[in-house]
Amino acid sequence: MAHTASERRPGRLAPLIAVNAALLGVLAFVEFGPAASAQQGGQPARPRGQYTLVGGQIQTGNSNAVYIVDSVNQEMIVLRWEDGRNILSGIGYRDLENDGKARSKR
Repeated sequence: MAHTASERRPGRLAPLIAVNAALLGVLAFVEFGPAASAQQGGQPARPRGQYTLVGGQIQTGNSNAVYIVDSVNQEMIVLRWEDGRNILSGIGYRDLENDGKARSKR
């Protein structure tokens, strides 16, 4: 007489069904739950930038830098490559819109 797998191991199927139902519930919560937003408090979203990169020398030391200008948001950052650490490090940041306003007041 042949026995099926469920007849030989009674009670093993119920925990698997419970675990699958719990996983289905977690998946439904993640998929249909509230959306996360980094811009809370009614702040306007930052516009997508348009970037221009220019390489050049910096006055201090013997190294070069990358100047990155965001023409939409009117910002500029300067980065320098550090050979010893193999990273780009920030040298400076400028808000070009504020710089333009300060010049016009003179």
